[in-house]
Amino acid sequence: MRRGVKLVVYGRVQGVGFRWMTKMVADQLHIVGLATNQDDGSVYIEASGEEDELNEFIAAIKASPTPSGHVERVEQTTIDPQSAFGKFKVN
Repeated sequence: MRRGVKLVVYGRVQGVGFRWMTKMVADQLHIVGLATNQDDGSVYIEASGEEDELNEFIAAIKASPTPSGHVERVEQTTIDPQSAFGKFKVN
């Protein structure tokens, strides 16, 4: 079953390759969506995929997909799965 999430990730997540490593993880798990830097220093993510893969993706984000990054907290909201993306994009 497909589901979607919106994540706002706080910590050392800008300027460390966080969005690009997030895309790499998303591509490996067949997750579609987007990641974009926010003015407050956070990273905004929308992601959709099959339940098991999406759970694995969320766990990877919470653990920080880049070794030079550090995730302090993640705000997570359930959203409708987005099939319009087609792939995972970095903005």
